[in-house]
This record gives sequence, structure tokens and C-alpha cells, in this order.
Amino acid sequence: MPAVPGGVVSRRALYARLATGTRVTTLSAPAGSGKTVLLRSWIRDTGLADRAACVSVQREERDPQRFWIAVCNALRATDAVAGLVRPLTEAPEPDGWTIVERLLHDLAALAGPVWLVIDDLHELRSAEAQRQLELLLLRAPTQLRFVLATRRDLRLGLHRLRLEAQLTEIRADSLRFSPEEAGALFRGAGVELSGPTLARLHERTEGWAAGLRLAALSLAGHPDPEGFAAGFAGSERTVADYLLAEVMERQSEDVRRVLLRTSVLERVNGELADLLTGGSGAERVLQDLEEAGAFVISLDARRSWFRYHTLFSDLLQLELRRTAPEEVAVVHRAAAGWYAEHGYPVEAIRHAQAAGDWGPAARLLSDHWIGLGLDGQAAAAHALLARFPAELIAADAELTALAALDEAEHGSLAEVERRLALATRRPERVRADRREHVDLMVTVLRLLLARQRGDLPAVVEEARRLLGSGEVLDAELERGAELRALALISLGIAETWSQRYEDADRHLERGVALARRTGRPYLEVLGLAHWAVVALSRELAVAAERGRQAMELAHRHGWADERIVTAAHVALGLHMLWRGRLDEAEPWWERAERAVRQETDPVTVLILHYGRGLLDLARIRDEDALAGFRAAERVTRLVAARHPLATKARAFQLHTLVRLGEVERAERALAEMDPRERETGETRVALAALRLARDDPQAATAALAPVLDGSAPLMEPRGWLVQPLLLDAIARDALGDQAAARRTLESALGLAAPDATVLPFLLHPVPALLERHARRGTAHAGMVCEILDLLAGKRREPAAGTPSRLREPLTHSETRVLRYLPTNLPAPEIADELSLSVNTVRTHMRHLYGKLGTHSRSQAVERARALGLLAPSARGS
Repeated sequence: MPAVPGGVVSRRALYARLATGTRVTTLSAPAGSGKTVLLRSWIRDTGLADRAACVSVQREERDPQRFWIAVCNALRATDAVAGLVRPLTEAPEPDGWTIVERLLHDLAALAGPVWLVIDDLHELRSAEAQRQLELLLLRAPTQLRFVLATRRDLRLGLHRLRLEAQLTEIRADSLRFSPEEAGALFRGAGVELSGPTLARLHERTEGWAAGLRLAALSLAGHPDPEGFAAGFAGSERTVADYLLAEVMERQSEDVRRVLLRTSVLERVNGELADLLTGGSGAERVLQDLEEAGAFVISLDARRSWFRYHTLFSDLLQLELRRTAPEEVAVVHRAAAGWYAEHGYPVEAIRHAQAAGDWGPAARLLSDHWIGLGLDGQAAAAHALLARFPAELIAADAELTALAALDEAEHGSLAEVERRLALATRRPERVRADRREHVDLMVTVLRLLLARQRGDLPAVVEEARRLLGSGEVLDAELERGAELRALALISLGIAETWSQRYEDADRHLERGVALARRTGRPYLEVLGLAHWAVVALSRELAVAAERGRQAMELAHRHGWADERIVTAAHVALGLHMLWRGRLDEAEPWWERAERAVRQETDPVTVLILHYGRGLLDLARIRDEDALAGFRAAERVTRLVAARHPLATKARAFQLHTLVRLGEVERAERALAEMDPRERETGETRVALAALRLARDDPQAATAALAPVLDGSAPLMEPRGWLVQPLLLDAIARDALGDQAAARRTLESALGLAAPDATVLPFLLHPVPALLERHARRGTAHAGMVCEILDLLAGKRREPAAGTPSRLREPLTHSETRVLRYLPTNLPAPEIADELSLSVNTVRTHMRHLYGKLGTHSRSQAVERARALGLLAPSARGS
């Protein structure tokens, strides 16, 4: 049996099993069984480095986003996959299911076999991430093969693969070293043993890799190796404890001190180890231990950062608690200080918490909360907050404020307000030296809350308060510049959705520039996306360009499907809609609708319903349009201030009722409106459409007159002024005043031509009038021709039973069931996976078929893929 330098044995039989053609291979065995060493040597010895993506799950990993980022990065690092998988970075709004769908989509074009090797899978403590991984296993292309190393079996639905002969299982018995392999391991470590002694040691360890390696380490240079081996005995734990004692006793005092006092760290470098030990030269010690195979693993090419094998770390910590319990808190406290000083706030807070220093930990988390969010580490901040005792959060006003900020990302706005009230109820509970900082946090929270509520006056007030705070006044300081950018962008967003475009343009331009200067791409994407919406009121081409810039930057950081780009989706969708490119507009709306949650972003949801209604109206899906406008009106109840879109949504409900022939319902709805709302420009335009439907063109022109003379202006005059001009032309033509009709229609075309704005002509189609106008001569013949072509094309009906979009949005539960439909799992097994009853799953499936306009599971999968709700098939499923 050959060995390589450092005591690593080349295990050819296991290499063959790892390289088998089955889709999934599992290595399931206790700690110290040699799984990691086997995988590394297999990849190295068989030349798979360019086709094997290796991921080691972090200890007690509970963050699905961090896990999937590691998977994506590992795949991208292989030559075979580098050009297929898009990059992914942390974002405040993670969605592991979306990431899996994206991975499936990207890997569909995989040409040759690639191995995804996931080590320490037992450390993945997120049930959601485990379910997402199971889905990837079930639906991955055949070219992607998985090798999963874990200490214990996990519920990943592997029995299905076993039945399909697509699973190779390597367990502890197979990983145990044979006597020949044990001999090769000892020889590689420079230890020569007699045959009987080797057999006895192998028998006592039962071939356990960790025991053999520790034994080899202890035997190196031992004066009596035969005597040592003869006395070696015990259960796995006893053997580990015994060998640890033997290893530690054979090390110098300095080495033992480095090992024990750094055992509390997840990773360690020389400088930090020197601090915790009060000595010097720790980096050389760590490098020597790694070379000796003493369960020390380097984490970077320079071999400056290290981690201990989990088993070794656990044993060292046990020894530290046994021999020097008073030092445990001391080293955690010292580590917290070092990490804080060197710009590692997450690690600093964890160690402060481990030391029981709850106060300093709380202050650290509070000081870095905003920065963590802007770095895309909201999930890490959430996990750190969850480690504080609940009673401490309730008693500490600063932690309560953080809990409110956390709710703004993960919970509901009602809960945010409740926690905010608790945080501000008794200001005397805040330390005097922390009051200015807590006031700043509360201001940021109120700003975000007001922005999400659409309460522009409150946003303006909080933004001014934030911009006037001491920490923000000095914009040269990084923190001050970040907060200034946040305030400016938040103010610009609120002004955008309130249609105060000039103010929004000024604030967003400054905010985006600051975000770019301070290196905050998350803020830059957020600002650019909304700045694109502002440009819709001025120039469609500029809106499209800004929207594309936001999307390109988001793609670069893996945020293309996150909530921050929803406004860019809206801008690009509206750009296409205004130009009549309806097929291109719809996918942007689908993506935006999947990214937002009504509970935390009602204003954006309101805008999406309104835009969806316009799109449906343009496509002559009048029932769907009416549902969209009514949904928009319902959402306005969640918005704090009276929103301009509420009036516009109600006006377009009247338009839609007229299109449906429901003129009596439209009259009643108009009569029930607030008198002030009936006098708005938008409602007057709707009234004109209603009067035309009543064959009363004179009343239509009377309704439109205040709109056209500016006494009842439209909220967005630039593009929407085409609509009243067009209706006035229709009314004048009906009255027989063709000269006036021609003048007004030419004015409408002249206003629409610069941006190729055709939407109003789709909402009020009058092809005969346009054709007659063109025959008599117009300066906009090309524009008329384009509109007539669109009107001719858009009236073609889709194939029966094939909706061009979802008939109704999917619920969260229906989306969960949909993700399992491409698998071969029957309904009872899907129910088991989702912890639902079989009847509930079948009910969700019926609802899915109805919303997708299909009649079978295969049709539903095909339709969902066409709509972008599922990744395309890579295996013909």
C-alpha cells in the first residue's frame, strides 16, 4: 500500500468507489474516520482538481445563504463550471430556494462530469438549507455528481436514490484502515513497528483513522514504541482522551499553551495566538503542527490562518476547561478585543457573548448593525441577536431597538412599530454615553419604517434628523458617509413613489454618488434602481439605461433576484410597457412580484399591482386588470399616507369597468368616490371614457377640458397627457368636428413620438381614426404605422388553455409544493418532505394546476418553467 509524504495513505479501492458513475456518494462515519483526508487525497491523486468543487460546511452553520454562497463559489472555482454559474454574494434578503433554482438553470448546460464535494455536512443545522440541498440532489443534471461527507446520516431523501441504484454509500466499516494501510500510514510518518505490534495497535484502534494518526504522532521519536503500543486500549472516547494526553505531554510547554488557549477559536493566525498565549512565534508552531498532520489545517495559500480538526478542537477545549477553567472566559474576552480591533465584528461579538460579556457584545452589535446590513450580512446580524437571552433584549433599550431593526428585514411592520415603542418608552434606561448612538439607530429605524409605509412627511422628517446628526455631519468619515448615503437614498425613494420626481432626482443622484464613493454596492444598486423609475417621467431611454446599470451591478454581486432590484424590474418593465413591447415587459413584472413581501414593503406591492393592471389592460385581459387595480386599492390600507397611486388605481378601475361593458357599475363607483378625488385629472380622464361609452362625446370633452387646460392636472403629466388628448380627439371626431379631432390627435402623436410612447393607444384602440389621420397626412406617419401594427398583433388570442401569465399569484405553500413537482416523488412523499398532510399537498397541486392553466403534473412543470418559476430541465424530466 503506497503512502505519500506526511503520512497520507493512497487508498485506491476507496478512490474507485468515489469515482463511480452513481449520482450521489455518501461518506457517513464518526469524527476522525479520515473522511476529509480521503477526499483531498482522492482529488489530488486522481487529477480531479479542475472538475471537483469542494465545500467544507462551517461549524453549526445555520445560515442557508452563506452555505449556498460557498457552494456557488466552489463550483465557479472549477475550470469545468467557471463560465456557467453566476457569482453570488451576501444580501440582506436571502432566498435559498431561488439560489437552487438559479443553480439548476446555470448547470443545465454542463458538458462533462463535475463532482460537488461537501464535507462536514452534519454541521448544516438549517432544516431549510437541508431541504434545498435535497431538491438539488433530486433535480440536478446527471453530469453533476455529489460526494457528501458527514458524521451521521441526514434525512435527505436518499432512499429514493438507493432504489434507483444511483447511490453509493461508504460507511465507517469501509473507512477503517486495513492492517496494510495502517502500516503504510505509520511508515509515512517515519514510525517503524514490528508485525505483531502493528497488528495489536490496529486491533485496539479497530482501524479508526484518527486514533491511528494520533498514535503515529505520539510514536514519532518515542523511546519505547513497542511498550506504548502494547498499553494502548479503550473505547473511542477513551482512546481519544488517552492519545490527546500522550500528544500533549510530548509537546513543549509553549506548544501546549498555544493549542489549549487557541482551541476556543474557529480560526486562528499567529498574531492572535501570540496575544492569547502571551508569547511569540505561534505561527511557526501552527505551521509545524499542520506539517505533522496534527489536526491543524491551513485555510489560505500563505498558510497564515488555520483551524483545528473539529475533534481535536473539542478535545482541546475539554482539556482547557479541565485544567484551567478560569482561563476560558479570559481567552474569549481577549479574542473579542483582537477581532474588534482588526475589523472582524462578527467574530468579536461571538467571543464577547461566549465570555458572558453581554453588555460589550450588545454595544458591538449595535455599533456595527448598519454596516453589517450594508455589507449584505443581515443574516449574520440576525443570528448574533438571537444568541442574546430574551430577557436581556427586553430589558435593554438598545437591544430592543436592534430587534426592531431586525424585524424590519424579517418580520412585519406592525411588530417593528411595537418594538420601536418599547425601545423609546424609557430613554433613561439608555446609558448617557450611548444615548446619541441609540437616537441615531432609532432615527434610521423610523426612516426605514416610514419609507416602507410610504409616509413621505415622516421620511422627510427622519432624513433631516439623520442628516443633521453628529455622526453624519462629517461625511469624510466612512460611517458618516454611509449614513448620509442611506438617508439621501431613502428620501429619494419615498419621493419617487410619491411622484415628487425633481426632489427624488436630486437626492438619488447624490446618494448613489456617495454609495459609490464609500464602496457600498448594495446601497448603490438600491439607489440606481429607484433613480431609473424617476427617469420614466422624463426620458424612457435614460430609465432603461439606469435600470440596466442597476441590474448589471446586482448580477456582479449575486443580487439579481433580491428585493433591492425590484425598482429596476419596475423601471425596465414600464419602459417596455410604454413602448408597447408587452411580451418583453411581462417577465420583468414576474421577477419583481417574486421578490417582494407585502408585510414589509406595501408601497412596492401597491406599485406592482398597479403596473400589472396596466399590463393586463394593454393585453385585453380586462378581468385580470380589474383584479390588479382592486388589489392595489386594498394594499393602500397598509400605506401610512394617502398615496397618489390609490387615486390612479381607482381611476383605472373605472376604465376597466367601461372596457368590460359594466357602465352602470362604473357610474356607481364614480358616485361613491370622494368629491375631491372626482375632480382629479386621472378621474376626469376615466369619466371621459365613461361618457364616450354612454355615447355622450359632448360630456366627454367637458370632462377633459380642465385636464387639458391645466386646472385639473395629471399627477404624471409627461406621458399620461397623451391619454386625455387621444380621448378628446375621439370625442371631437364623434361630434363631427374632424378638424379639431385632427389637431388634437396630432398633438397626442407629437407628445408620444420622442419616447415612442404607444401605451395610451393600446388602452384606447382607435385604428380606424388613426388610419384616416394617416391618409390625410401627418408628421408622425411612422408612429401611426407602429401603433397600427401593434393593434393588429395584440388582438391575436393565445392558444386555448395557455395563459400568458399566472391567473393568480402563488401562495408561499403552493410555491414550496411546485419546487417538488419536477421530481419523481409521489404526493405522500412530498407531504413528508414538507411536513404537510397528503390531502393538503393534493389541494395545493390542484390550485397550482388551476393557476397555471394546466391539467396534469407534467404540464404544470412545463408551464412553470416557461414562466421562469422553475429552472429549465437538464435531464428531460
